[in-house]
Amino acid sequence: MSEAPFCAAPDRAPRSPALAVPPLACDSHLHVFGPAPRYPYQATRGYTPPDSPVPEMQALHRALGIGRAVLVQASVHGTDNSAILDAVAADPTRYRAIASVGEDVTDAELERLHAGGVRGFRVNLVDKGGMPFRSLSALSEVAERVRPFGWHAELLVHVHESDEFRQIVRRLPIPVCVGHLGYTKAGIALENAGYREFLALLRDGRCWVKLTGPYRISAADRAPYADVVPLARAVVATAPDRVVWGSDWPHVMLKGVMPNDGDLLDLLGDWVPDAALRHRILVDNPATLYGFEP
Repeated sequence: MSEAPFCAAPDRAPRSPALAVPPLACDSHLHVFGPAPRYPYQATRGYTPPDSPVPEMQALHRALGIGRAVLVQASVHGTDNSAILDAVAADPTRYRAIASVGEDVTDAELERLHAGGVRGFRVNLVDKGGMPFRSLSALSEVAERVRPFGWHAELLVHVHESDEFRQIVRRLPIPVCVGHLGYTKAGIALENAGYREFLALLRDGRCWVKLTGPYRISAADRAPYADVVPLARAVVATAPDRVVWGSDWPHVMLKGVMPNDGDLLDLLGDWVPDAALRHRILVDNPATLYGFEP
């Protein structure tokens, strides 16, 4: 097979944000990669990431003033969760993880993942190679098995065009969390019937949403991604108790200009002008969703 395309590296010199970041603020969505010989990638991956290991993540968070983090399993690792489990083990009081599992996962493995800080599993409906489920029924069976652990399902999905997403949200016995504000182009989202249905599901308490990856839904190729502001404000207004923020570091497969992570965090000040509400999004909501201790 041809080599999977290489991703640009993140900005290795993150600046401190102008935004006042509260203690125990949580970066609820990022990935760690490498060293590649220790944490190899599956052959069928869609991209090849730059090495972005735990020490670089920790340096990023020191610069941003971030106190907690949620490591999300990337599709390039398939269902081998070693990289995120080792990352959580570096500071298990401050880190949690979202794993990838298949429908054949054993009870013993689920218990091991939970003990290692996993609080949910990821289902990739955009690029399904790394997240295999035969059917919605198979997914529902796994969701029922993780329910006693208090896990949720995290979906990577274009909510405006996925009937499967709406079925999943209505049928799963556990909460559902969606990344990238629903992964719908900002310019069409609020007028799109499928996206409005997503907002209705959010309003009714059926799911959570992450304020992540504005560069993945904006028509602009660089920050501040002004067209995302109305969408972010609409999402927060719809369900302020079920919104979390994440950096999406190291920004794999980014097509535009690589942003500085300090600039990305400062966008939250435009999206959520109220400091008390930002505290809820950065501290209180992730503590609830990911089970951080007070």
